[in-house]
Amino acid sequence: MASICYSSISVLFPPNSSNPNKPFPFPPKLPYPNPFPSLRTSKIRAANSSSVQEEHYMSIDNLHRFVDLNMGKWTGSFHQFDGNGNLLQKINTRLSASSYGEDELISLIQTLYIQQPQSSTSVSGHDEEPEWAEYKIKETNMFTVDKYQQVQVRILPFLGKWEGHSVTKRSGVYGSTITEADTVALLQMDDKNKLVQDVTSMGGGRDVRTNVHWTGTISDNLVEFEGAYQLTLLPGGMYMGYPSDIAKSVAESKSFHLEFCWLEAPGKRQRLVRTYDAEGLAVSSTYFSEVTI
Repeated sequence: MASICYSSISVLFPPNSSNPNKPFPFPPKLPYPNPFPSLRTSKIRAANSSSVQEEHYMSIDNLHRFVDLNMGKWTGSFHQFDGNGNLLQKINTRLSASSYGEDELISLIQTLYIQQPQSSTSVSGHDEEPEWAEYKIKETNMFTVDKYQQVQVRILPFLGKWEGHSVTKRSGVYGSTITEADTVALLQMDDKNKLVQDVTSMGGGRDVRTNVHWTGTISDNLVEFEGAYQLTLLPGGMYMGYPSDIAKSVAESKSFHLEFCWLEAPGKRQRLVRTYDAEGLAVSSTYFSEVTI
């Protein structure tokens, strides 16, 4: 099969690098964008809810087109530049892609070869044969495609506007009090594919109002908010929430809190948030009951 040359990829060093003339460690980290831009979309309307949720699945035809598009022998290169735009090094690459199986069992196998830098101890006047490091790229088939789409499916049930009520009970050490509040939580994706969450709590006859605004990103089954808070998406419409530095908080005996959320039914969820003090004692437990509107 004829070789095809693809365009090179430029990697720019940060301008404030402490040593802008030092190349990146070899080999370079390769980008892994979602390789499945063409999707078949099916809409599922949740019971007792007017909101429409979308679940994405790749059809067999799309998978075959993706395999046909990528099959062959590809040659190209990566380029590394310093903060001033000067070329530091050029790294030659080769990619070999083939397939096996038929219909829904078809799979794409890809192997990446990266040319290694020449040895600094080579004998002058003698050209050494270039060495190529071999990297197997994860096989692509209907099973791995489902995993690529699984994260988006997991976050979908939690998107939207949620309204409800919370009850907070503080432990006896902290006064053994009970407080209630009305809550509004909005979770949505913006036009930059960022996850945005706004939570408003109104208690004490609505004269006490608390607002929390976070933006974050989704990677695999992990949601990371810029407010140093994380969510781990779990199967079955559940997630765990915890501070990003929880391990440090425990090690340094600092207070922290944990959150657990589960879908009771489509459009209806419950949450439990528990806070702990520096000694590991429970400070309070807050129970939320919310529905989408």
